[in-house]
Amino acid sequence: MNVVVLGAGTVGQSLAELLCGRGLNVCVVDEQVDVLRRVEERFDVQTICGSAFDAATLFQAGVMTADLCLAVTSRDEVNLLSASVARRMGASRSVARVFNPILRDNSTFDYQRHFSVDRLISLEHLTALELARHIRSTSVVTVENFMRGGVEVMGITVGSGAQAIGVPLIDLKLPRGVRIGVIRRKQESFIVGANDAVEPDDHVTLIGSHDELQNVTSMFEGRTSTRPRVVIAGGGETGLNLARLLEPTRCQTTVLESDQTRCELIAERLPRCTVLLADVRNRADLEEARVGSADVFVACTGHDEENIVCGAEAKELGCARLLTIVRSPDYANVLERLGVDVAVSPRQAMARQIVGLIASGPVTQRSPVAGDTADIWEIEVRPNVEATRAPLRALPLTGCLVAAIEREEHVNVPGADDQLQGGDSVVLLVHRAVQTKVLSLFGVRGST
Repeated sequence: MNVVVLGAGTVGQSLAELLCGRGLNVCVVDEQVDVLRRVEERFDVQTICGSAFDAATLFQAGVMTADLCLAVTSRDEVNLLSASVARRMGASRSVARVFNPILRDNSTFDYQRHFSVDRLISLEHLTALELARHIRSTSVVTVENFMRGGVEVMGITVGSGAQAIGVPLIDLKLPRGVRIGVIRRKQESFIVGANDAVEPDDHVTLIGSHDELQNVTSMFEGRTSTRPRVVIAGGGETGLNLARLLEPTRCQTTVLESDQTRCELIAERLPRCTVLLADVRNRADLEEARVGSADVFVACTGHDEENIVCGAEAKELGCARLLTIVRSPDYANVLERLGVDVAVSPRQAMARQIVGLIASGPVTQRSPVAGDTADIWEIEVRPNVEATRAPLRALPLTGCLVAAIEREEHVNVPGADDQLQGGDSVVLLVHRAVQTKVLSLFGVRGST
């Protein structure tokens, strides 16, 4: 497999290391000769010096035969343009890293479709997702978005006394656009059937549109007055994304930010969130924000040292759980001694996404769910594969759920009598035990 990485910064080098470790052919492009020289010394890769969006440079890097092109420079516009050009020149798939959240908001304009880019990845959003998954007090967490945001995957823990407990799924009368995909019960998980019912403490994966999912979460939440307190130190893009992910939950979310203008922006975008003007390095400010009584403290400023210091202060003040972002591996050995419960690396979060993109065959996106016992796949359906030769009810899909189909830019939840066509994009929930069998339906032999 051939991969072109555009940009040899921290993220680019991290991806080069990951891809080389998997035995892939990697070419790294950057404008700085000295940076490329260091990359060559560290990794077994080809390097090209030049502009990421220069067609001649991309030609020299071999994008015409690339299976994947990753545009991860420090500039959004460069990444968008270079990923688009690489796709037009022949790259099978292209991914652009973006920082500005406007570029991922399809409500105003679909930049991803306009530039013909397969995926727009935000390191800050991925990091926020990783943090949200570790906040165990949260009953509802968005796992991932598929089909450019048209399909959302949500994880929810069934609360004691929830309306859905003991009721067969067929009798829950869920909206047509919502699917219950997998239930994780203790150490086991299974793809649900119509007559299955949830139990307290089950972890349920729901798939559907954002609005419809928000309308059904109350059926799975317990009737309790407890509202866990989560304090987020740092109102940058990661902190904002995390607060947005927690907003639909029962959590009482407080964001501490030292910039007045940023505070006003967060308060405007997230009206249900408490925003305090505070210096997280100042113990008095942390005490005033009642950090000691918080259930979870999340240190996600832009600096590792700041995260470690304010996190240690929060623990000393009495906070129950501490989550922190740590970008440098040099701090790994001291985290446990400082009482850090979970340390999240943005580079590792990015790596997990990229691993999902380098799967063989038609899988264009992959995200693990249900404690890594199942995956959500987005698949491009090729003409004349076995999956297109019969209605869904006639296909051997035990252990697999077809959650959504995109056809001619319209996303629909299929019924048993629907039939896939070449050119469709499909969202599947697939148990790990049957993945090889399911892949064979889409023309792929062997494992992912």
